[in-house]
Amino acid sequence: MDFEFWVYIVTSTSGTLYVGMTSKPVTRMGQHKSGEFEGFTKKYHCGRLVYYEKYDDAHKATARERQLKGWRRSKKIALIEKLNPRWQDLAEKWGRRMLFPGEDIKGQE
Repeated sequence: MDFEFWVYIVTSTSGTLYVGMTSKPVTRMGQHKSGEFEGFTKKYHCGRLVYYEKYDDAHKATARERQLKGWRRSKKIALIEKLNPRWQDLAEKWGRRMLFPGEDIKGQE
């Protein structure tokens, strides 16, 4: 089985940044958004995905995560703004059910 590892940056509405790594991005973003994790991201309400990179090797992803965590805030912001200048939540619609024309929220016409 092939695995994909994500190094990501989430932020709060006040601009607090958190760098993390996961092999299950949809699940992890749901956990961040719901405040399921005790600790930093829950305390600072970091639930908006603003940047990510994909790796096929856990060691490379871990090394990149450590590298990003060691960067100054200004360097992380420059990285985010290079690919996501408006700081949009890249996971905003993840996990939502897609509705088809004529279908209501409960799946009934």
